[in-house]
Amino acid sequence: MPTAKPRTNHQSREVAVITDDATLDGQLEVPAEALGLVLFAHGSGSSRHSPRNRYVAEVLNNAKVATLLFDLLTSQEGERDAFDRSLRFDIELLAGRVIGAIDWVAEQAEIGELPIGLFGASTGAAAALVAAAARPRRVAAVVSRGGRPDLAGEALTLVCAPTLLIVGGRDTEVLRMNQSARARMQGPVEISIIEGATHLFEQPGALEQVASRAAAFFREKFIGNTRIAD
Repeated sequence: MPTAKPRTNHQSREVAVITDDATLDGQLEVPAEALGLVLFAHGSGSSRHSPRNRYVAEVLNNAKVATLLFDLLTSQEGERDAFDRSLRFDIELLAGRVIGAIDWVAEQAEIGELPIGLFGASTGAAAALVAAAARPRRVAAVVSRGGRPDLAGEALTLVCAPTLLIVGGRDTEVLRMNQSARARMQGPVEISIIEGATHLFEQPGALEQVASRAAAFFREKFIGNTRIAD
């Protein structure tokens, strides 16, 4: 797993993200003069401890982008999902948690005025897109890493935030799904292919490319963007 440069002059704290139906554990990182805040939507049974997403978050922090990594499931739900895999594809539930986190952020003095981006991996990408469709005036950008945007269903046609779909060149089935999803989306969307990479971007340099492209995309969309409340 690659490592990012050490982060300096930023605030770091554990938080409890309170939504309508759950209290979720999270880790908030806010660099000085942050341009925006990216919420991470994990997928396929992952959590805020995902080493891949934590690496991407570190790269974003070094690019003056704040990050919130939080669990989409409570500890009890996580144990249940680990046993029967019943919740990792419950996009309605996962999207509801992302929407709840967006609303929670708006109430936090430290970060409530920052433009918001969503970074979704695997099934979390679908949850992020559904949330972007539900909060169009709050979400400034969406990035998907090896995601399943097809699982967002009809919400795809309602996403107006600029969207970047990052897919491994050797992840052929997921690439096909992303291409199909792009054809259905009405807002600005592009596919970025990491040549030679498979679904988990385990090849040397692959995850670094994901993080670099995500950071550049979020910075571009955040600069000049201001918060507009729903």
